[in-house]
Amino acid sequence: MTTASTQRLRRWVLPPAGAFGREALRDRLAGPLHRPGIWGWIVPLAVTALAAVLRFTNLGHPHLLIFDETYYVKDAFTMMQAGYELEWGEEPNDAFIAGRPEPKDSASFVVHPPLGKWLIAAGMWLFGSDNGLGWRFSAALFGTLAVLLCALVAQKLFSSVLLGGVAGLLAAIDGHQLVMSRTGLLDIFLMFFLLAGFFALLLDRFDGRERLARALATADGARPAEGLLAYGPWLWWRPWRLVAGVMFGCAAGVKWSALSFIAVFGLMTVLWDLSARRRAGIRHWIAAGLTRDGVPAFLLIIPTAIVVYLATWTGWLLSSDGRYRQWASENPSETWGWVPEVLRSLGEYHRAAYSFHEGLGSPHGWESSPWSWLFAGRPVLFFYESRGNGEFGCTSADCVQAITDLPNPIMWWAATLSLLLVLFHWIGARDWRAGAILAGVGAGFLPWFAYPERTMFFFYTLPFAPFLILSLCYVLGRCLPVGGQVPWHRRRLLWGVGIFLALVVAVSAYFLPVWTGEMVTYENWRNHIWMPSWG
Repeated sequence: MTTASTQRLRRWVLPPAGAFGREALRDRLAGPLHRPGIWGWIVPLAVTALAAVLRFTNLGHPHLLIFDETYYVKDAFTMMQAGYELEWGEEPNDAFIAGRPEPKDSASFVVHPPLGKWLIAAGMWLFGSDNGLGWRFSAALFGTLAVLLCALVAQKLFSSVLLGGVAGLLAAIDGHQLVMSRTGLLDIFLMFFLLAGFFALLLDRFDGRERLARALATADGARPAEGLLAYGPWLWWRPWRLVAGVMFGCAAGVKWSALSFIAVFGLMTVLWDLSARRRAGIRHWIAAGLTRDGVPAFLLIIPTAIVVYLATWTGWLLSSDGRYRQWASENPSETWGWVPEVLRSLGEYHRAAYSFHEGLGSPHGWESSPWSWLFAGRPVLFFYESRGNGEFGCTSADCVQAITDLPNPIMWWAATLSLLLVLFHWIGARDWRAGAILAGVGAGFLPWFAYPERTMFFFYTLPFAPFLILSLCYVLGRCLPVGGQVPWHRRRLLWGVGIFLALVVAVSAYFLPVWTGEMVTYENWRNHIWMPSWG
């Protein structure tokens, strides 16, 4: 046992006369304070710069609306014109990419909230709506920032600059996040806001325990008054929870699938507080945690998220011709007449959208079951064009330009296996970090099994992809030596971790052409199809 560990243990087992000193309480509640220093920013920013290069290089290619860009990009364009989505005529894509968009004047029925499309519209406002840079810029920006977030989350979660850098590196070079960052879809925004909300709650965990330690600490380390130890203090002001509410409201304003994350993360943050009160020595820690932490947490997070979510509908709320906008005035109600008409109309819009989602079950060539997601069984082919010799730089008899939403297979499969060890440590060692990782994976993965008839795609995994990376980093961290002289078996594990990371980087370099739509020979493209279901 190291000297630091011995000193920490002594503080943990201090007699009652010193157990409630501020330093002893802080160590008992939050562990030793991690100070990353300047490297705590240099390393995350370095991997973020790498992510930016990969995401912004040749972002306008291909000059087409690929996969569901055909919906979201054109919706974003019409929102800039009317504040809400408009309908389009037959075969509008050719005219749109040629810079001659021709939307109709009638409102369109769209089943996803507006925020993601407003963000796409922001890119088109900056760089134009007639080029891929414009309609993909915001996705690339948020995908790049998500890499920074992933690195900072891992650094805080594991108290390690090194593991934070590894997490950021894996996020930067993963094909799943790369492809979704280079495509004008909604999911990259959803992933960013959910990860940001989780980071805010992670910061709140440490900040809340510091506040609890300050409230309970006595000058001489003696026991506080019995009344205070019975239930502990109220901790109303938790600013990071307010930030989490904003982020979760934004996430719901992109896609409703954020709701499962909000529920799970809300439960997670209250469980963290229950644990803090128990470790602090509060007798009625369950009742206190549910009331004195749970109620303030609800009041800070949920109303904030609701207000932010409603704000994302501002364009529709201020309009008079949006879809369902006049529904309430056309359908008066004695029961719900006290509710403002605009909110009744918005409620009907949500009811209709939920019915659409619930009944969405049309066959699709690239659909996949959640059972296959953890093994990347059926990634989605976003773009595919065959080229002949001499076409667009093709120098072979048969060439291919393709974009496949395929993760780095070595990293993805290793992360899936790592979940078993993380689960073991959560159950066996009650490691809160393992529980937090599993919460993120479970919130994004398990709810989809409730809709077996619904058409689903592999890219639905994107919101919990960062948590798979965190799971892998958790296991890698178990292999890394911590201080002191490194024994021989630890050196072998360290070499193994280095070789594994080098392999992941090499595999990403190999798959980069089929993530970015580069020109390759048909034979080369087929060599990337490792499983029949990928092609």
